Amino acid sequence: MRGRAGAIHPSLREAEPSVFWLDAPDRPAPSDPLVGPAEADLAIVGGGYMGLWAALLAKQRDPDRDVLLIEADTIAAHASGRNGGFVDASITHGIANGAAHFPGELSRLVRLGHENFDSLAATIAEFGVDARFEANGMLAVATEPWQLDGLREAVPLLRDHGETVDWLERDELRVHVDSPTYLGGYLQRTHQATVDPARLAWGLADAARSVGVRIHEGVRAERLDASATGVRIQTDRGVARARRVVLATNALSHLVRATRRRVVPVWDYVVVTEPLSPAQRAAVGWSGGCGVGDAANQFHYSRVTPDGRILWGGYDAIYYFGGDVSDRRAQRDATFDLLARHFFETFPQLDGLRFTHRWGGVIDTSSRFCVTFGTAHAGRVSFAVGYTGLGVAATRFGAQVALDLVDNPQSELCRLDFVRSKPFPFPPEPLRFGAIDLTRRAIGRADRRAGRRGPWLRLLDRFGVGFDS
Repeated sequence: MRGRAGAIHPSLREAEPSVFWLDAPDRPAPSDPLVGPAEADLAIVGGGYMGLWAALLAKQRDPDRDVLLIEADTIAAHASGRNGGFVDASITHGIANGAAHFPGELSRLVRLGHENFDSLAATIAEFGVDARFEANGMLAVATEPWQLDGLREAVPLLRDHGETVDWLERDELRVHVDSPTYLGGYLQRTHQATVDPARLAWGLADAARSVGVRIHEGVRAERLDASATGVRIQTDRGVARARRVVLATNALSHLVRATRRRVVPVWDYVVVTEPLSPAQRAAVGWSGGCGVGDAANQFHYSRVTPDGRILWGGYDAIYYFGGDVSDRRAQRDATFDLLARHFFETFPQLDGLRFTHRWGGVIDTSSRFCVTFGTAHAGRVSFAVGYTGLGVAATRFGAQVALDLVDNPQSELCRLDFVRSKPFPFPPEPLRFGAIDLTRRAIGRADRRAGRRGPWLRLLDRFGVGFDS
């Protein structure tokens, strides 16, 4: 079903055009901006998850290292505060994607992902981060008969790599989450969790400050240049100098040329309901608190928030010509209307429920759907970009690799093919927009044709590339 231009579902008429997670009375005030010149052993550009993890890990590795983090906006203002809060242990955007791109390293990458997930949970506990971390598992559901076979095939692969997974027939699945559109699927009980994403970012910032990281918000890096002793960072507040730099700007990367063809900024949109009444909650179930994602190419994801609302997002993945990331794209009525209509088709028993928040945010996607790494300025600057919407946990691993790339490029992690290989680049405009638009249309046709992939998608599959949210 397509949204109608200019239409808006009645349930959305009072929805605030703002991010639910950031609409918190205890949202921390921003730290002071950088004043005058600054120097550091390590500078981190970007105060989202990856930048915060890099700062914290750098100090844990070497408490005497002087670490400076600058953020152009405020902590959690972008992807780290706008996402759905799904914590997936996979560092390859799912085990199937890892098997497709890195079959020789899959077992090792799964193990590294599990270790990373466990370390994330341990850090949250160690520093008392109020992230509302709940390891309740994840449901993968079929909404069309053709999706069932693919989900069944995933179960033994997950079990072979150490996951606890239950296959659920239709009636069994609906005990967990009751929707007439859910035909079957599986519940992955291990290495899946949910968080309040903004509180995770705020808590990581507090943890980093507690170990001595200097954090300055409202400081925009405008240019990086190699210098005799390291890297010169020109900001809108002055100049900072550092021996090494980790670039953690993800979808908003522009300071290093190598990132520009490896990722594209894709807009993803989300709506959140008012809190469910006890009767509404009983009607839909969800007593276990697991996240839910369907198996369509254009998929939805959903979860229950800590205060009993339903977050509902996905389906549309919008690329605007030229990679437009301006704030004016954060509101798109046609997509919100479509999301609302799909929500009530999925949960007709919740008819009359209202949405309180609606927003969009940018995801950095690569053609292989997972993070890609690199360096610049003679190895003094490192970056990790392309998390494709599953970065809540994977950014911690990305930060580890980014630190190794500037500190110890011969490390075990840096020798992984996963780290050394590069995704197929996106073409320049106008070919980029044309190719992405063609792919989006082909994905929609595949969903309408029982998953049958046409010539264009088969060609992309042959080269191991694609486009997704």
